[in-house]
Amino acid sequence: MSNSDLFQEDLASDTDSGTSEENSGSDEEVASWISWFCSLRGNEFFCEVEEDYIQDDFNLSGLSSQVPYYDYALDLILDAEPQPNEILTEEQHELVESAAEVLYGLIHVRYILTSRGLNAVADKFRTVGYGRCPRVLCDGQPCLPVGTADLARQSTVKIYCPRCQDIFCPRSKYHSNVDGAYFGTTLPHLLLMTIPSLRPEEAVVPYIPRVFGFKLHSSANQSDAAPPAGAVAANTRSAALQHKAEDGDQEMHTVC
Repeated sequence: MSNSDLFQEDLASDTDSGTSEENSGSDEEVASWISWFCSLRGNEFFCEVEEDYIQDDFNLSGLSSQVPYYDYALDLILDAEPQPNEILTEEQHELVESAAEVLYGLIHVRYILTSRGLNAVADKFRTVGYGRCPRVLCDGQPCLPVGTADLARQSTVKIYCPRCQDIFCPRSKYHSNVDGAYFGTTLPHLLLMTIPSLRPEEAVVPYIPRVFGFKLHSSANQSDAAPPAGAVAANTRSAALQHKAEDGDQEMHTVC
């Protein structure tokens, strides 16, 4: 069952419950497609894009050529009523549902770079909505979402730690299906530049490798380090024996 099928079921149940509540004199609004989509498991990193932003054609410039069934997908996102004469097959409905998810992701990556979008991301960051850094020495530092590419279908979303300034895979397996392009490569760095108070006050603590309590010398990890003395002596003897054998062969050729 697709995500949109679940949404339709939620709408139906909400409508049924809304009808009974309406009969009892209480009104409840049905959740919008945007709220429903952002509440799905695995979509917790998404912010709810304001509808007035989506309704501005300038903000959607160039997206119609990237998303199939663009007009239908946009209507689905905005909960617009379909035209009576527009009848789609079940297969086309599934394509529209998939296109709506892609379109929302492409709109989302633009929205979160605006002032309103950055504030929405900052609110999630303050409540640790994007998880914490798995690095032990970062001491549970809250992270931010980031993509490793700005083009869709290149990689999944990652989390960026402002303290160690490294990226990691999210802990939840459900985030492994979220495209990193829906967050982009700019978000965490622009946010920390725009709102410096979000930067961690404590500096990163480096890990120091030790052997029996002693710090390793910088040459310990060098591949071209000098071999032990015993190995040098063995190599010298082997070279001398090989040289002597070659001299013996040359003498035999001379006698012949």
